[in-house]
Amino acid sequence: MQKITPHLWFDTNAEEAAKFYTSIFKDGKIGAVARYPEAGKEVHGMEPGTAMTVEFEIVGYKLLALNGGPIFTFTPAVSFTANCLSKEEVDELWEKLSEGGTVLMPLDAYPFSERYGWLKDKYGLTWQLIFTPEAPSRTITPALMFTGGNCGKAEEAISFYTQVFKDGKVGMIARYDAAHAPDKEGTIMYADFTLAGQRFSAMDSAREHTFTFNEAVSLLITCENQEEIDYFWEKLSAVPESEQCGWLKDKYGVSWQIVPRGMGKMLTNPDKEKANRAMQAMLQMKKIDISKLQEAQEG
Repeated sequence: MQKITPHLWFDTNAEEAAKFYTSIFKDGKIGAVARYPEAGKEVHGMEPGTAMTVEFEIVGYKLLALNGGPIFTFTPAVSFTANCLSKEEVDELWEKLSEGGTVLMPLDAYPFSERYGWLKDKYGLTWQLIFTPEAPSRTITPALMFTGGNCGKAEEAISFYTQVFKDGKVGMIARYDAAHAPDKEGTIMYADFTLAGQRFSAMDSAREHTFTFNEAVSLLITCENQEEIDYFWEKLSAVPESEQCGWLKDKYGVSWQIVPRGMGKMLTNPDKEKANRAMQAMLQMKKIDISKLQEAQEG
């Protein structure tokens, strides 16, 4: 079961975006849709019944879309790499994802791939599409770009994350050489690593960027008990003022959500009174307390 789920913050078009992505990727499918209850409207501002979260899956990879209002917008600091088994598949995805979007790196042949391109789609989410004939299957990989004050910290971050996740592993590392100025020689041009059996990638970029990590893309860790919640919270949280409703920021500015399995069902219980009580309790929390959430739900 996928331990870490990318959580995507949309304004009000999470359902539309999820349907779009699942229509263009092979084997795409929509999962559970949770809707806002009456409780907490003064905080979330959404009408009861509006889609809160939409679970969806592409290429066997699970993501979660949220309607959260116009607070956060996607940046290329976190993109999603689609590894494709043919050039034709790259071209097909490029045609659909680039419509209404912005090209960041043109679709072309590069030293690392015969077919590659980087774009921002019509919702602002960024994708790297790459032909990888040696891959055993199609995959989706979250890619972290360390810019500005974070530039040069990609290797440190990889080491940190692979220590926090006890089964974490560092994969291949490619480094910038002296010919890649302004990037410093020896910093990370590309590296991959695994957390909870899931693949991620990271790179440094010393070029002028106006963006870094933000809450528009967070990484949601599903925990089995309070002990696990406490562990990840203690290891990852580094910005106290960002702690809210199970959300935190680590020392690199990457956002995480540390939540118990089944919390979504509590917040969308068919018994509206129970759902409202659970929502009100959750909105008062920083780190999620499972027992208090359950107590609130039962009244």
